Amino acid sequence: MINLNSLILTGIFSLISFTYFSQDQVVKATILDSSDAAADRQYNQGILLYNQKQFGDALKAFSEAIKMKPGFEKAFYNRGITYFEMKDFDNALKDFDSSIALTKNSDSYFTKGKIYESMRKTDDALSSYSSAIENKSTHAQAYYSRGVLYFNSKAYEKALTDFTSCILNDRTNAYAYNDRGSTKRQMGDLNGAIADYNAAIQIDKTLAFIYNNLGSAKRKNGDLKGAITDYSKAISLDANYTLAYNNRGSAKYDSEDYKGAIEDFTKTIELDSKYAYAYNNRAAAKFKIKDYKGAIEDCNKAIQLDPNYGFAYLNRGNAKEMMRDEVGACEDWRKAAQLGVESAKSNIGDCN
Repeated sequence: MINLNSLILTGIFSLISFTYFSQDQVVKATILDSSDAAADRQYNQGILLYNQKQFGDALKAFSEAIKMKPGFEKAFYNRGITYFEMKDFDNALKDFDSSIALTKNSDSYFTKGKIYESMRKTDDALSSYSSAIENKSTHAQAYYSRGVLYFNSKAYEKALTDFTSCILNDRTNAYAYNDRGSTKRQMGDLNGAIADYNAAIQIDKTLAFIYNNLGSAKRKNGDLKGAITDYSKAISLDANYTLAYNNRGSAKYDSEDYKGAIEDFTKTIELDSKYAYAYNNRAAAKFKIKDYKGAIEDCNKAIQLDPNYGFAYLNRGNAKEMMRDEVGACEDWRKAAQLGVESAKSNIGDCN
């Protein structure tokens, strides 16, 4: 028996997590009184040097300002930002703690979260983002960043809530709409996902990954023509978008345009010769046009790249059966079953 349901796709959505500093986080100080004038001048000099990316000199200026005025919260905060830019995370954290001790600056909590993310300390990052939100309930970027962490840990309900809160406080954030769309997709709300991806595109029509995500939602929702159109738009924005070529090939496969699918999988392989999924996908399409030898060759390559790729064994077994290699087919189906491919087990029943 031939099992043809063997096309596997991966990586169909993108999440963007980025360091974000708003313009008002680096601001000039107002000279409050004559006794603090020298400290304020040093602080303003630090801002100027920071904007010129002269981070070492900026550190010196901020440090001098703090020496002159020990309770200078903005100087602690911006020196922390400077340390962050220089990837001196330990000193950055110390300065943000000083900032928080003085004023509970929500942006200091937020940037601590970004540092902990960089250090892969997810629990500490979550705690910092939560503190930022507690101290400023409208902190859109803190909601967004916490939502990304929840999404990555598959806490989709919490992610959905945070992306929604981000959007309520910043309706121009295309990334938040995109990521809420991806969250809804994971939760099975395809129509909601499509609506969010379209909203993201209305904000920014230049982000190729959003069109790719929209295409994948439409494909899963049965709109293959719409999916192909969106994948094509993604490719028009990024001619080297490997995943979009692979996904468009899969939509063409589902549409029974097997030659078109092969063209897209071939382009995927040209862009990334180590993309095992594209070899397996092309093998499935070649099987459909009865190029069994070509299918076996592509499965061989997929298995070479990933020896534990169960579906490549399944597909190779299918092609071998059509080439009258019953022994080889059964060996591949058994291997696929060992690797967890449930559909391979029905094929094994035909083996001796």
